[in-house]
Amino acid sequence: MYHLKVKRVLLVAGYILLSVLGFVLVYFLVAFVLSRWGIDKEPQTRQEVTIYILTNGVHTDLVVPVRHELYNWNRYISYQHTKGQDSTANWVAFGWGDKGFYLETPTWADLKVSTAFKAATGLSNAAIHATFYQQMQESEDCKRIQISVQQYNRLIKYIKSRFDLDAKGLPIPIQTNANYGLNDAFYEAKGSYNLFYTCNTWANNGLKASGQKASVWTPFYHGIFYQYQ
Repeated sequence: MYHLKVKRVLLVAGYILLSVLGFVLVYFLVAFVLSRWGIDKEPQTRQEVTIYILTNGVHTDLVVPVRHELYNWNRYISYQHTKGQDSTANWVAFGWGDKGFYLETPTWADLKVSTAFKAATGLSNAAIHATFYQQMQESEDCKRIQISVQQYNRLIKYIKSRFDLDAKGLPIPIQTNANYGLNDAFYEAKGSYNLFYTCNTWANNGLKASGQKASVWTPFYHGIFYQYQ
């Protein structure tokens, strides 16, 4: 009887392991296919506003002008929320992602199982990371994109739609010492990160919303930058 119970436990464990491995395999296969299946940008686009996409090798940011005739981001978020409080920045990069990853995982060595589990399953909260830059330099990790005024208006609305707001309708800064440098700040955000809606999915959807080249779906930065090779 004892040996029979052991065999059953091992059999169940084997099925669970195979199911997990199967899910992982299908997940990466679908991600590979859909991330390389591209959506074309809207035709006859006027080149009126410059934006960028920027990656650190894991995460993708949408980079927009701090000040433009259409919108001044300093009226919505503030450089005063950063440690450096530099008011001369020309660009601001926005990233949406898991709050635990942003604030509790400065390096992969600091990653906790609980943080990874919550992020993968959508059980944690989200945050927006805003970083101010003086200038942008095109490279393999930073691509310049020209869009129209109408498309930029849509991108502004898309980015703002993910901010969690206070009673006055303003973004809520997160008080933390987990800043990446002197020129960045974190804000409370709507939604929750999960395996199917990651920081890169958010950035990819921002490109879709503004009528630019994008992947059908991608959880990884590779899919976005593949479209801009």
